[in-house]
Amino acid sequence: MRAVPAGLDPAVVAEIDERLARLQTDLGVTIPWAVESGSRAWGFPSPDSDYDCRFLYVRRPDDYLSLWPRRDVIETPLDEVFDVNGWDLAKTVRLAVNGNATVGEWLRSPIVYTGDEAFRDRLLAFVASVADRGRIGRHHLHVADRQAERGVTLKRFFYILRTAASLRWLRDHPESATPPMDLPTLLAESSVPEAVREAAAELIVVKARTRELGHGEPPAVLARFVADELERARSFDDLPPENRSAEARERADAYFLGEVERLR
Repeated sequence: MRAVPAGLDPAVVAEIDERLARLQTDLGVTIPWAVESGSRAWGFPSPDSDYDCRFLYVRRPDDYLSLWPRRDVIETPLDEVFDVNGWDLAKTVRLAVNGNATVGEWLRSPIVYTGDEAFRDRLLAFVASVADRGRIGRHHLHVADRQAERGVTLKRFFYILRTAASLRWLRDHPESATPPMDLPTLLAESSVPEAVREAAAELIVVKARTRELGHGEPPAVLARFVADELERARSFDDLPPENRSAEARERADAYFLGEVERLR
């Protein structure tokens, strides 16, 4: 599977492809899923946005039996253009059980450099089976709080807006705990007022042609939407755990061992 928009720089995409190929050859890992994260995948890039490639990898079965386990992340050189790193599937599974929302987001990224659809579908099904809406909601809520504590610039407001939209999506979809990654889809699949969608679309256009948004005030309709959603989301702090940890860990072991055997 590959889904790379025409607007991405072909030379940058080619370098990302080359890095992923070298990692598989040099480190002996399998990369069944590699996507774009960050503002490009979130739906509000700037002209100077870097490329945030994130990937999941699986080591050889014997590597998981060592008394001296290897690092569970792989990082490549970071610069102003490239931010390419990935997580071991073992780390990914543990984080999913512990309520990390990033795992589900990567699996729903609209920009895919390389991907095994069957692998993605199995991992999504596993994530859904152990997802705890309370933990996912608190994840998004606390991300917004941390961004707000740093001071709200228009650029940072986008990050807060996306988390607020994720929280609204969760409220509108009580049967699911894996919101889409990108802001336009989050708003399109939620019962937000049309004025919110229009204001967000207009601000995205401005960000797409402006290198630095500065410290201006966000549109009032979006500021109210964010404040309302974050206030409603405080209830996530009071939700009791949904998944029983022992059962979730059993599912995690079964899923992980199956994937290692399948991808060996």
